Amino acid sequence: MGLRIVAILSILILIGCNRHPYRSTNRQHKKQAKALSKIIRQYPLNSFQSDSIILPGYFVGTTNFNLRKPNFVIIHHTAQGSCPQTLRTFTLPRTQVSAHYVICKDGTVYHQLNDYLRAWHAGAGKWGNVTDVNSSSIGIELDNNGFEAFTPLQIHGLLILMDTLKKRYTIPAANFIGHADIAPTRKNDPNIYFPWKQLAEKGFGLWYSDTSGVIVPEQFNHLMALRMVGYDIKDSVAAVVAFKRHFVQDTVPVLGDADRKILYTLYKKYE
Repeated sequence: MGLRIVAILSILILIGCNRHPYRSTNRQHKKQAKALSKIIRQYPLNSFQSDSIILPGYFVGTTNFNLRKPNFVIIHHTAQGSCPQTLRTFTLPRTQVSAHYVICKDGTVYHQLNDYLRAWHAGAGKWGNVTDVNSSSIGIELDNNGFEAFTPLQIHGLLILMDTLKKRYTIPAANFIGHADIAPTRKNDPNIYFPWKQLAEKGFGLWYSDTSGVIVPEQFNHLMALRMVGYDIKDSVAAVVAFKRHFVQDTVPVLGDADRKILYTLYKKYE
């Protein structure tokens, strides 16, 4: 009898040790999703605050609608020490940051938020004429402290994930970009070791053509070209650094002749 009790206690302890570490935050996730679903179901008839607008006596809801879909993918590095640390950061309400996906060094892909919901990953950013990037994008975080190469398993998982997202939401190749691209004055992720060329060869992001025979016109305006690609040129030095981090993989804040050729070939793709 005593042995049976010991065995039962051992099983209970084992179950307790293997308990889902994010059970409580998952309950909060479900609660927030339920609250949002209630908002979607509300009739907008009485949402106006003015008495001067003429309203009908009943609601007429269109039958032609669906969910808004994401049109950009923004890639980040976590700038943290481990995947568990990032998962914890994204489940603490006080941090006010999140992403749709987190990819660990071993290639494990955590899907933390439905793709149709708005994650808080981009912050104040701008790409072309898009000024609210969070509302139109999917955020992908890769476990990386910002000073190291990304693992082959991470990149393998990222490529599979992006292939799924691109097909599912018809995201243009040019709309796979980095956090530093949309926020050049604030961010530097993903770092200079990120393999943008490898991604572009698979159809995720644009890359420049061979520049060996390129002649850049004397009147070429590099700031207007950066603007055409999508960069916010309010801080021209930050825009140059962001461009070079992505396409040249250095952060020297000036454009040399080779850099201008790269920018020119990209500019021609966007013309």
